[in-house]
Amino acid sequence: MARLLIVEDDDSMAVALKDGFEYEGHQVSVARDGASGLELARRDPPDVLILDVMLPKMSGLDVCREIRREGSRLPILMLTARGQEIDKVLGLKLGADDYVTKPFGFLELAARVEALLRRASGVAGADELAFGDIRIDFRRAEATRDGEPLDLSARELRLLKYFADHAGEAIPREELLDAVWDYEHTPFTRTVDMHIAKLRKKIEVDPADPRWIVTVHRIGYKFTGGSKNVSGS
Repeated sequence: MARLLIVEDDDSMAVALKDGFEYEGHQVSVARDGASGLELARRDPPDVLILDVMLPKMSGLDVCREIRREGSRLPILMLTARGQEIDKVLGLKLGADDYVTKPFGFLELAARVEALLRRASGVAGADELAFGDIRIDFRRAEATRDGEPLDLSARELRLLKYFADHAGEAIPREELLDAVWDYEHTPFTRTVDMHIAKLRKKIEVDPADPRWIVTVHRIGYKFTGGSKNVSGS
C-alpha cells in the first residue's frame, strides 16, 4: 500500500481517481486547488503526488517548482491537457518525474504510479536479461541467441529493457510510446505493433504464437519471461 496525494479540481475526475486507487489498495488524499495541495504535500508528504497542471489558486507547475525548490525528491506525476506540449516540457524541466495526457485510461496511470513507486524504493532496473536461449547485456548493447550474436536495433533494446523492468505487467501501447519513443513525437500506436512484430521475429521460436511478448487484448503487451541480474547484486 502506498500513500497518494491527488491534486485535481475536477470533482468527477478526483472522485474517480480516488476510488480507483483505493480499490488498488492505496491510501489516497485529495486536494482541489494548488495551494492546499502544496500545503498537504509539505505537512504530510505522500509516496507519490499526482498533480494536475491547471489548478485554481496555484498552478500545478508552480506547485512542482516550489516542491523542488525546497529540495524535496517527492515523486511527481503531472496530468496535462491534450495538445499542451509546453506544459509537458515545462513540467519535466521543473522536476516532474512523469506526465500523463488527458484523457487517459486508469490502467495507464496506475502503471506509471507503480513505476514511480518502484523507482523511489530504490529497485534498479535490469542490466542483463535472460529468457529462453536469449541473453542481453543492456550496458554493452549486446544480445545473443543460443550463443550467436543477435542483431537488435537500439529501439528494440529499449523495448526489451522496458519490458524487463515491467515483467508480468500488462503495458498499454500508449505507455510504450511514451517510454520508448521521444515524448516530443506522437507516433500512432500502430507503430508499437509494427516494432513488436519485428522483434518477435527475432526472439520468438514461433512469432505467430509468441511465448515471450504476448498480446493483452484491448490493452497492449506483456513480457512473460526473463531472469534479471540487477547491477550491484
